[in-house]
Amino acid sequence: MQTAIDKIAAAGGGQLNVEAGQHLTGPLELTTNLTLSFQSGAVLKFKDDPNLYPPVWTRWEGVECYAMHPLLYAKDQQNIQILGDGVIDGSGAPWWQKFKQIETEDRTTPRETYEWRLAKLNPDYQTRTGGGGRPSTQFLRPPLVQFWQCRDILMDGITLKNSPFWTLHMVYTQQVTIQNMTFINPADAINTDAMDIDSSENVTVSHCLLDVGDDGVTLKSGSGEDGIRVNRPTKHVKVSDCRILASHGGIAIGSETAAGISDVEVSNCRFEGTRRGIRLKSRRTRGGTIQNIKLHDLKMDACWCPISLEQYFAPGVLPQEEATVLSLQPQPVDETTPHIKDVEISRITATNVRATAAFIVGLPEANIQNVTIQDFKWTLAGKENLLPTERAEETGGRFHDADRGVKTINVTNLVVNGEQVG
Repeated sequence: MQTAIDKIAAAGGGQLNVEAGQHLTGPLELTTNLTLSFQSGAVLKFKDDPNLYPPVWTRWEGVECYAMHPLLYAKDQQNIQILGDGVIDGSGAPWWQKFKQIETEDRTTPRETYEWRLAKLNPDYQTRTGGGGRPSTQFLRPPLVQFWQCRDILMDGITLKNSPFWTLHMVYTQQVTIQNMTFINPADAINTDAMDIDSSENVTVSHCLLDVGDDGVTLKSGSGEDGIRVNRPTKHVKVSDCRILASHGGIAIGSETAAGISDVEVSNCRFEGTRRGIRLKSRRTRGGTIQNIKLHDLKMDACWCPISLEQYFAPGVLPQEEATVLSLQPQPVDETTPHIKDVEISRITATNVRATAAFIVGLPEANIQNVTIQDFKWTLAGKENLLPTERAEETGGRFHDADRGVKTINVTNLVVNGEQVG
């Protein structure tokens, strides 16, 4: 298939039709002015051998480094369309099994040949923090689809499934339309976000189904000092009319926030069995400001926690960082201090809430500011379906209590249903 893509590129662009049936392939690179059109019944299935995916310079959990070549990849290209009723299958099961074995062994250093190949290119690998993907092992799994510094992208109708890592990753990319798509990964497949809008602008997402093993629609802008160095924000994102199932966070903003995330609107979405519906998250060392966020007309059922705004996101914190990053005492404010402000949440209906209606926890030195929650209606699940209240968040066990309503700490100017509560 790569030969056909290269011929189209040499001709200045064109359409490649993927016919019905299964097409087994290694890594592919897309080119400018390319339309990839899938017939009904067409399956593009990627081989699961890590040795087939050589190092490329990319961003992995918010930090630029060398990682495995994305399965379907476009770099510095424009005007790409991926259309049709077909399936792009990342053959994720062996990748997930390898990672689960790493977790079972609690391994933190490279061992396999393909891991050492990356370690030699990433001399700082031993000190890199992450969000749970254990980057110190250098098992830097590839995303299923990645657009790196591209523009004018359309994805319509395609199903993406079984991704080794993040499913659709947009980095430094502009003018993207994602519509009528399906994202499917098992609920226990770790780090398999549906889509990650990463330091990208002018992205529209609509009429998609997301059922994955991590966050759903995810917005990021780099992590810590490296993200501050790059300094490319995510902004002007609209999400509407989506259905989100077993995700960790349905609409997840963060936790990589270094260059800022702003001007986001989410509307008319349904969340069913999602752990957290609205989820804004960061922590000390991540930096950046989340601001000008509007989330409205959302319906949720059987979510663990409908609304979560947290600055103590704990996964991936190194042991030597815990005393300061997760401290409940004020810490010095610098460029790596994260901020959340100017968030409007309205017309939210949440039935059968399983843990806590809302969890909003800022930093003592950088309170969450100016949050309005208006017309928020919620009911608890029956006793047999309730979960411990700590399931509302991932903060390393620092904020446990029995409150199943709206829990707030370190919040300035919080208005809930017309009443100022913080």
